[in-house]
Amino acid sequence: MRKKVYIETTIPSFYHNQRSEPEMVAMMRWTREWWDLHRPLCEAISSTAVIDELSLGDHPLKEEKVALITALPLLEPSDEIAEIVDVYVAHKVMPRHPSSDALHLALASFHACDILLTWNCIHLANANKFGHIKRVNALLGLKIPILATPNQLLQEFDESS
Repeated sequence: MRKKVYIETTIPSFYHNQRSEPEMVAMMRWTREWWDLHRPLCEAISSTAVIDELSLGDHPLKEEKVALITALPLLEPSDEIAEIVDVYVAHKVMPRHPSSDALHLALASFHACDILLTWNCIHLANANKFGHIKRVNALLGLKIPILATPNQLLQEFDESS
């Protein structure tokens, strides 16, 4: 069965990265490798919240980043999702500002995604937060998605081959 993967805002941003620092170039390469080779093997989805975030401000390749996501099925925030976001903030799972991190986690959890793919290693793909997220999602009766970076998924794929 194909894994359902929620694509968070940092993924299209790194896919179209133009920075030249070695770490940024490596993250771009891993993102592109996962997107181009492994995404077709998954049920990749995103949300209108990602489109909204990518549409803000003036940044290079904005249209290309948005286009990458608009090709996917898009989840919509709802009142139920907003309630989950409030619980995450109240339990200090995610910060109030920016609330988009809590929104992405709520969407991925509510829609029973297997993986939330992100380069946000402060609030989302953070091993120190996973236990707390797991407890709160269990209280809410929600699936606990794996919170991973493209590099982590590539390593997992290489190990299973």
